[in-house]
Amino acid sequence: MAVEVKDVPEAKRYEARIEGESEVAGVADYLRTAELVAFLHTEVAPEYEGRGIGSALARTALDEARAANLRVLPTCPFFAGWIARHPEYQDLLYQSRSKVSD
Repeated sequence: MAVEVKDVPEAKRYEARIEGESEVAGVADYLRTAELVAFLHTEVAPEYEGRGIGSALARTALDEARAANLRVLPTCPFFAGWIARHPEYQDLLYQSRSKVSD
């Protein structure tokens, strides 16, 4: 089973489909600025859970962020957990430059 993931910038999300099917199997919503991309929400349709859709979304989105030289802010628990389990992507994490503290 091949998973096809593509960026749909007008919808501000990545969409995953099983090769040869038209139905969207999963999405990863984001906000993008000139320096970072924040992943807000990831959802996989129940009938596609456990088939690697979420991982395909994360890997594609993070690879594209790296290629665009963007930092990543994973506000979505799925993306945060996925990056924590894949150290090869941890260098993409956004680090605040602010020195302000409470």
